[in-house]
Amino acid sequence: MDTTSATSRRTLLMGAAATLGLLATATPSARAADRQPTPRPAFVQEPVCEVKAGPQRIAVTFDDGPDPEYTPQVLRMLRRFRVRATFCVVGTAVERHPRLLRTIHDEGHAIAGHSWSHPDLQQLSPTGVAEEVERNLTAIHRVLPDLRVGWFRAPYGRWSPEVMGALSANGLRPLGWSVDPVDWSQPGTDVIVERVLAATTTGSIILNHDAGGDRSQTVAALEQWLPHLLAAGYRFVQPT
Repeated sequence: MDTTSATSRRTLLMGAAATLGLLATATPSARAADRQPTPRPAFVQEPVCEVKAGPQRIAVTFDDGPDPEYTPQVLRMLRRFRVRATFCVVGTAVERHPRLLRTIHDEGHAIAGHSWSHPDLQQLSPTGVAEEVERNLTAIHRVLPDLRVGWFRAPYGRWSPEVMGALSANGLRPLGWSVDPVDWSQPGTDVIVERVLAATTTGSIILNHDAGGDRSQTVAALEQWLPHLLAAGYRFVQPT
């Protein structure tokens, strides 16, 4: 018997077994590494700036209310022309005028959030942003506990990742606009009318204000451009 050959064979077998043992030990780690998810860029949603409800479908929105002087005037105008709008309401105003919020809702208009106190949300910490969003929703739900608020518009259109994160956490979508007549600056009734009519097209979301200052020009302009757009075949819808 060749003891040298037998010894060599045993050595080779032991080495092979050791190698297999190392491979078996390493395999789970390698497989675990393979299971690690591929890093993906963070998704930041964009504000919705148009409605997609078909040809000549548009939307009108009113910010900063409810206001005891101008919101009822806007509501009367919408009632007159049978138009449904979306009101982006501020929490402090809702707290002062809860009956107006209920009237807006009872007349078939949509209600969106617009912060608690109308600050520039980009200037706040993430905690401050969350508080503005959540206090706004709380104020609305105190008046309309069964209402599901689906939209939120950042004051001044000042969006940020922190704002988007707070909206996502509360099940809200960001509502923008595509037609801005800058009615808050009181440029004159005729100017507001001209700006709305010149810029409106299928899918437009028109921005107006029913609070935050003297809105008499906004109301007077509404009386002119609403029937003009209706006569041109446009129909008003609410963002969905």
